[in-house]
Amino acid sequence: MKKYIYASLFALTGVFASCDDILDAPTVSSTDESVVFSTASLAENAVMGILQSFAETESYRGRYLVYYGMNTDMEWYNSTEDSGNDKAKLSNYSCTTTNSQMNKDTNAWAKFYEGIERANMCIRGLEAYGNMNDQEFRQLLGEALTLRAVYYCDLLKGWGDVPARFEPITSETIYMPKSDRDSIYVRLILTDLKRAEELVAWPNETATTKTTERVSKAFVKALRSRLALYAGGYSQRDDGTIRLSNDPRLAPEEMYKIVKEECVSIINQHCNELGEFEDTFRKLCQDDVTAGGESIWEIPFSDGRGRVVYDLGVKHKDVDQYTKQAKGGTAGPTPIAFYKYDPQDKRRNVSCVPYYWEKGIQVPNQVSQWYFGKYRYEWMKRIVTSTNDDGVNWLYMRLADVYLMAAEAVNELDGPQAAAQYLKPVLDRALPEEKVNEYMTTATQSKEAFKKAIIEQRGLEFCGEMLRKADLIRWNMLSSTLADAKEEMKALLNRTGKYAELPDNIYYQTVTEEEPYKGGTVWDVVKNGETVEIYGVEIGQTDEEGVTLNYTSNTEWAGSTKWLDKIEGLYLNNPDDYQFWPIWQIFIDSSNGMLVNSNNYK
Repeated sequence: MKKYIYASLFALTGVFASCDDILDAPTVSSTDESVVFSTASLAENAVMGILQSFAETESYRGRYLVYYGMNTDMEWYNSTEDSGNDKAKLSNYSCTTTNSQMNKDTNAWAKFYEGIERANMCIRGLEAYGNMNDQEFRQLLGEALTLRAVYYCDLLKGWGDVPARFEPITSETIYMPKSDRDSIYVRLILTDLKRAEELVAWPNETATTKTTERVSKAFVKALRSRLALYAGGYSQRDDGTIRLSNDPRLAPEEMYKIVKEECVSIINQHCNELGEFEDTFRKLCQDDVTAGGESIWEIPFSDGRGRVVYDLGVKHKDVDQYTKQAKGGTAGPTPIAFYKYDPQDKRRNVSCVPYYWEKGIQVPNQVSQWYFGKYRYEWMKRIVTSTNDDGVNWLYMRLADVYLMAAEAVNELDGPQAAAQYLKPVLDRALPEEKVNEYMTTATQSKEAFKKAIIEQRGLEFCGEMLRKADLIRWNMLSSTLADAKEEMKALLNRTGKYAELPDNIYYQTVTEEEPYKGGTVWDVVKNGETVEIYGVEIGQTDEEGVTLNYTSNTEWAGSTKWLDKIEGLYLNNPDDYQFWPIWQIFIDSSNGMLVNSNNYK
């Protein structure tokens, strides 16, 4: 049964506070450490305390989760056309060091380092006092090493070069400069996670790993692979250049070898299975944390914490039969995301939803505002207990990512024919057999064609999961892809190009047993048996046929001139000049001169 209660036995502080705060904080004596980390139950509580920093008010829960990963060709900030407010600026590549959403000592940067400090203390204690002949202690040490790597993974994605803290803070190490990200990648990939995977068990191998809320060997290997792809790819450096690493240990070929080894190992272990695409997200919304399915690891939120559906879900404009919150829709798919899918792709209508809920009824929105259908109040089985949190976990790693990482690495190392076996299972559950065969024939014609397929499929598979931005960065495709997305959205707005065959209006009805379908697009059936059918969202449908259906029409679907402002607000500066957020001014000011930002933020 879900959920862990986050509890830390320590009063922990770090670079997220002032110098005086750190020096005045209570510390754990060596005697206390010897008791805690030689007692399995106490040591487990301490390791679970590492997770607390994800759930703090302005940490992963309410800031990093919703704002990192916007804006791409597949996702964008959805709440307003006002690209000048500080929430939008976190997404549209115009952020400043004094952003009001982030320039606080309680925010994501601070809490990530708080989590790292908790992990450092646990690692030190377990190494000194834990019984490493006991699998329970080995598991806990492996978890601590892995959770620290998760924090670093997201720090590196968000900020680029960051301070490298791998030991508990002392008076001599309160102030630290940034380290080159490559040194952190080397530590995590070649040492920490390699060690961690030897300590932890496979999913369902032990009682601990029967839940996706605990670290398993499959997750360690998958996280190591994700980090290897980032380390072996392109990124903007502090001098403004975009390049690969100069460290030969992080050369693309070396990183692809790790990805291939680790991902193929997970697949061949058969400890997880893909299942149906929609079922993965229904289980997520229903708090099903049973290991062995597609979900490999989730950030666990208690019932009263976490804003996965609150920020990323299908919007409910008011309290209704499915939710006690009038929320959802802070972010959503770009309008063109829906049209990137084959109409028969089972992922499309799960990922992209064109309606919101009002007074308990589904109401189609304007084309400029779609919602992620992977996160839905109406799929939840329990009552939401908070006014602004939903308690749904964040699905951090799933098996489809392992397959696509394997496909990418094997293609680079061995070519498309060898890699095909890892791409095809992801397509098999998404498309009819004949379309899969046609797609694979094209994709396997060359290494470049296969890479193009991987780039496309990662976008379609992970829409709304905040992986696209980091992928585009490592492929050195961020600016070019976003520029193309702007032009395509303008074509949709003006009904030119492939969008010339779209009608101006949509026509819809609520479908029940008494009101059968008449040829429109149907999204989902909710628990009372009704759904919404929409005619006019598919290319090739016409207004002439739409009016004959006698459905409710929506003449506002095409949007207004404000939509052009929203398109232009996808990015306000060259995205490649602002691939990362700045270190917030409050931390610069309290760093004793040790922290500085890159050239673009000076």
